[in-house]
Amino acid sequence: MKCFFRLLAGIALAVSASAASAAPSATTQREINGLMQALETSGCRFQRNGSWHEPAQARSHLQRKYDYLLKRNLADTAELFIDRAASRSSISGKPYRVACPGAAEQDAAPWFQQQLQRLRQSHP
Repeated sequence: MKCFFRLLAGIALAVSASAASAAPSATTQREINGLMQALETSGCRFQRNGSWHEPAQARSHLQRKYDYLLKRNLADTAELFIDRAASRSSISGKPYRVACPGAAEQDAAPWFQQQLQRLRQSHP
């Protein structure tokens, strides 16, 4: 009987390990790439830790954070990407900010959530 339970435990570990190492879906990858593209082409400046950065620099920074999350299987959805990479500094904890032409400066999280909503409406 003990062997049976060990076998079940081993199967459960194998299943959870394979599920944990699953890559984000094609839809999730498209959405995250779309979010980064939206930032890069927006003309918006991106603030992190008190310094403003141009869109291409911001995209490069977010790409590095996304790559880090991918290696650790922590970016299963676009919402997780926004929460774990695009909302705040992982070093200081300070929220990222976005300043777009003709719009009020705002925290990055709602800006990215709005962009995600637009992406999903244009690609249901």
